[in-house]
Amino acid sequence: MKRTGIVIADDHTMMCAGLKRLLEPEYEVLGTVADGRALMKAAAELKPDLVLVDIGMPLLNGLDAVRELKKVMPTVKVIFLTMDSDPDIASEALRIGAAGYLLKNSEEAELLQAVRGALRGMSYVTPKIRKAMEESFIRNPKSLTQSRQLSDRQREVLQMLAEGRSMKEVADILAISVRTVKFHKYRIMEDLGISTNAELVHYAIKHSIVSPR
Repeated sequence: MKRTGIVIADDHTMMCAGLKRLLEPEYEVLGTVADGRALMKAAAELKPDLVLVDIGMPLLNGLDAVRELKKVMPTVKVIFLTMDSDPDIASEALRIGAAGYLLKNSEEAELLQAVRGALRGMSYVTPKIRKAMEESFIRNPKSLTQSRQLSDRQREVLQMLAEGRSMKEVADILAISVRTVKFHKYRIMEDLGISTNAELVHYAIKHSIVSPR
């Protein structure tokens, strides 16, 4: 009988190794990757049943990677395992199709519970932030992350620029011209009403497009 296949996406090698040891007695870990773009490629090649993903990854963060992944693999189950306890980010993760949202300081048994539930079609949010999500919704039921005003390509460009990559590096990674990168940066700053690179980085961190670490 074929075992359930899982791909782990996290840029911390020790975290990936620990998760693999935890999951392998019950599931088949098909592979581990360290950034969102590698996740897209691995998922297409390995066809996992479930993806365990961090938010703060280089090149393409977990939220944007899952947005893209769900377009081409709508049935794949996704569980976020992250340090980000912002209830609005957790709500956004569920909105784009995640089956679970846990913090990295959650107990191992809680993660296994979330994985088993996701594979049965259930959703799970760690109690550590579920209450905060409910309170956030009560305060502002129409709250949406401002970063959703940006297009997918703008978010990709913003993340890489905020990570400190040059325009040429961004252009090479995305297979576009430096002129196009400059145009995207100009439109991003204009649309968001910001005027400096520092403000650009602050925005990207605030909206979990890049990790502050």
